[in-house]
Amino acid sequence: MQKEITLRLLPAEAANEQSVKALLAQVLAVSPTVITGYTPIRQSIDARGKQAWINMTVQAYWGEPYKPRTPFPFSFRDVTHSKAQVIIVGAGPAGLFAALKLLEAGIRPVILERGKDVRARRRDLAAMNKEGIVNPESNYCFGEGGAGTYSDGKLYTRSSKRGDIHRILSLFVHFGAEEKILYQSHPHIGTNKLPHIITAMRQQILDCGGQIHFEHKVTDLILEGDHIKGVTTANSQQWTGDAVILATGHSARDIFELLHRHQLQLEAKPFALGVRVEHPQPVIDSAQYHCAIRDPFLPPASYSLVQQVEGKGVFSFCMCPGGIIAPAATAPGELVVNGWSPSKRNNPFANSGMVVTVDQGDASRYLKRVKGPYKPDPADPLLLMRFQQAVEQAAFVAGGGQLVAPAQRLVDFTRRQTSATLPDCSYLPGISSMSLHEVLPSFVARSLQEALQAFGKKMKGYYTNEAVLVATESRTSSPVRIPRNEQLQHPQVNGLYPCAEGAGYAGGIVSAAMDGERIAAHITQCIHS
Repeated sequence: MQKEITLRLLPAEAANEQSVKALLAQVLAVSPTVITGYTPIRQSIDARGKQAWINMTVQAYWGEPYKPRTPFPFSFRDVTHSKAQVIIVGAGPAGLFAALKLLEAGIRPVILERGKDVRARRRDLAAMNKEGIVNPESNYCFGEGGAGTYSDGKLYTRSSKRGDIHRILSLFVHFGAEEKILYQSHPHIGTNKLPHIITAMRQQILDCGGQIHFEHKVTDLILEGDHIKGVTTANSQQWTGDAVILATGHSARDIFELLHRHQLQLEAKPFALGVRVEHPQPVIDSAQYHCAIRDPFLPPASYSLVQQVEGKGVFSFCMCPGGIIAPAATAPGELVVNGWSPSKRNNPFANSGMVVTVDQGDASRYLKRVKGPYKPDPADPLLLMRFQQAVEQAAFVAGGGQLVAPAQRLVDFTRRQTSATLPDCSYLPGISSMSLHEVLPSFVARSLQEALQAFGKKMKGYYTNEAVLVATESRTSSPVRIPRNEQLQHPQVNGLYPCAEGAGYAGGIVSAAMDGERIAAHITQCIHS
């Protein structure tokens, strides 16, 4: 027999198969010897009380053979001789999952990626961390796998209406991810493991006759009237197909500029900007698990915080327990920080973006003040992008160069006191003590100042000078939206499909992958109709 059962377990019990079976037997009023196995369906942590519990829902089997989880069926077809071909600009999750979906439909994907493959990319990341050198084509944002490959691999999303989350997670498992991502409430692969999975996806695309071309930066569109025929790359090569998917990510400013030059409709999109805040991981563990020392069977604790300050939303973003702060600039002379965690999340610090919402009015006022005679146009669709860039450039100057980041202890920041010393920090290029009120836009600094104090009241131990703020966290989402119609195409260009984060329609690995699949399915329908 089999039955779905929900258990409330101590962390040590949840980690022990025999303990789980014993509790299942107790619930079912049978002998533990007749429990043949169980399959986890959902699993989450409840740490609201003094004792943390694991809530686990399983499919239990007893008195009959255990049946392992049935793998999601995928069938990738050989497209070597396919007459249909789709150009995909960008090899991030949207581009890769769109390509895999096209393979299932028998359509050849041709991926053009400005950056390098995952292995070659590592050398450029090392140069950023050790020497402060930014390769504008190969960095934490650009390259195979996109920004997510080397910035954590979180797979949690609330975008359940955009597509089949289970299918996306099952594809990751198919290419090497652990099965636990299928049932954990906040699935996470880890930056150390995700590159191997991305490599396996690439190999699948190539084995089926698809194409992936690295270090092929798209520099122009091939337009005929209101149709797109293909794109041109920096080596002057033209690539044509039945459709073009723009899956370039939120940091491809040159693509926004390219569309603007072609007078194609764009929209300024509000986003959020602020800092990375880093605490010693035991501080967060103690606050969330209500104990002096974390139970070894519990993962490093995370948090999610939000506060309204004078009409501005202030919220935590991309929280990385046991993580590292990394340089994420995409051009020399700019300073951007992001966070990531390895699969074990075993680093001594916890970091999170702490950001403030930004709109066109905020951007106009800031640019008027810092650009002198410059007069920002409120109707400029790239206004928020220009604001983002200006803040990043100011942070770079404040840090003194080589990606050294301006930083300040948390309590010192709220009291507007420059920190005499700074704590140890995971950010490898280094941090330099400075008043962040002189670095950040004033409305961002004021909002953070009030919100951080409020967070200290919500979460015991959060408000501490053991924590350090590192500027700037500015690539939370795209500051530009590329509009699309009901057919998912740009309203002015037939066959041009703006996709995922770079177009303003996704926010993270899973939602980007779902958007890529959605567009690939629509293109398939158009080609086969």
